[in-house]
Amino acid sequence: MATVRKRDTAFENIPSIKAKTLRINLNPDIYGTFAEIGAGQETARHFFRSGGASGTIAKAMSAYDKDFSDAIYGVEKDGRYVSQPRLKRMLSHEMNLMEERITRDKHPERLFFSYANTVATIDFSKRYKGHGWQGIRFQLDPDQKEFDEIIMHVRFKQNEARLQQETLGILGVNLIYGAFYKHHKPVKLIKYLYDHIDKDTVEIDMVNFSGPNFKNVDNRLISLQLIRNDMTDAVMFGPDGNNLLPASVLYKKNILALRGSFRPVTKVNEDMFNKSYDIFVRNQTVDVDNSIVIFEITLSNLKASGEIDERDFFDRAELLCSLGHTVMISKFQEYYKLVEYFNNYTKKHIGLTMGVNNLVDVFDETYYRDLSGGILEAFGKLFFKDLQVYLYPMKNAETGQIMTSNNVKVHPRMKELYKFFKYNGKVMDIIDYDPEIMHIFSRDVLKKIINNEEGWEEMLPEGISEVIKEKQLFTKKLESDKKTKSKK
Repeated sequence: MATVRKRDTAFENIPSIKAKTLRINLNPDIYGTFAEIGAGQETARHFFRSGGASGTIAKAMSAYDKDFSDAIYGVEKDGRYVSQPRLKRMLSHEMNLMEERITRDKHPERLFFSYANTVATIDFSKRYKGHGWQGIRFQLDPDQKEFDEIIMHVRFKQNEARLQQETLGILGVNLIYGAFYKHHKPVKLIKYLYDHIDKDTVEIDMVNFSGPNFKNVDNRLISLQLIRNDMTDAVMFGPDGNNLLPASVLYKKNILALRGSFRPVTKVNEDMFNKSYDIFVRNQTVDVDNSIVIFEITLSNLKASGEIDERDFFDRAELLCSLGHTVMISKFQEYYKLVEYFNNYTKKHIGLTMGVNNLVDVFDETYYRDLSGGILEAFGKLFFKDLQVYLYPMKNAETGQIMTSNNVKVHPRMKELYKFFKYNGKVMDIIDYDPEIMHIFSRDVLKKIINNEEGWEEMLPEGISEVIKEKQLFTKKLESDKKTKSKK
């Protein structure tokens, strides 16, 4: 049984692009095809130039013309060529040809791969910077029936097509090299994608691993790494746990976003969602079939207790996914940055569901000191023409008073500004809330779970307590901490 050979000592430091391609070319077992659309044959070029490519490259092609590309890979229903379905079709087609044309009798040890990309570089107007999909389907064992696959989406930041092509070529080499020599360390593999690339030149906003050698990889944790490593500003994943491309999910959609810690998700979170959604869909401009609900967690929230705890992140994600929700993790501590991000992809109606305490923070000038225009600049970006805040009330723990948009306390200097947005319908109260659950706070529920106290189950949506108990969510870190302390 052939496997990819162990790392040579000569490659212990970050190898050059030429060294990476040469190492692959000199491995007699690695053998595959390159299919590149839209940005030349930049990845294949590196392999040809490094030498020894005859034993590695079965075929390199650029199906650039749309008609010719359609003749090879078929016609896309939505007419888009720079898309994930197109990339997958390319990978599948090329790998099928490989298996048909190369017999195992003659080459029993070969490890097949197909690399592909479909890209749109910057246009002449320079309004659209360009983006693309690239991926690799490969095997690490010649007897492996099911192939492994890594697919990623990139967004270019450079202002010249030539520079974007060069960046794409390096990314392709790093991806192929990582697939064969870093597959056992997926978290490090995605970091190595930026070898010899400045992070300011390209954004990687989605990566998905699949296949037998990645069966234990949770793609939600991969998403977290993209944020953690400053590869992108926001990532999304669906109820099935697979990563989603924000641009595709948000494109021309009506958006309802709920921000929270969801640690864990409680009946209050559920009530906020249900009641704000009812208001959201009653808006005359909202088409329900063209809308999406997003549960958003900020990176700063994930760091609330210091460093990011992956176990804690996974537990929150597990509960939200079990409820069928789409989740976003973002670096946008301020709401106006979140709205600005949404506004990159849609001009439709946007709703933000928040509690009274969050609204008070929105009208806190200290959040906007870094902006030259201060709070007025932020509000110009936040309260654009088709946005509304759905405000969930809060019970004052000391007085018992129910706080709403009518009696919320903002800084005296902000009163008139607040009144302007309030009276123009930008802030709407959720009035049919459930008063019986207003005492529930995530932090109190979490404390009860950790301390193994009674009564927390009834504070959560139906079925959530069973998931927490079955999977021992929010308790595993505590147990490991106890073991660590006992050893000291």
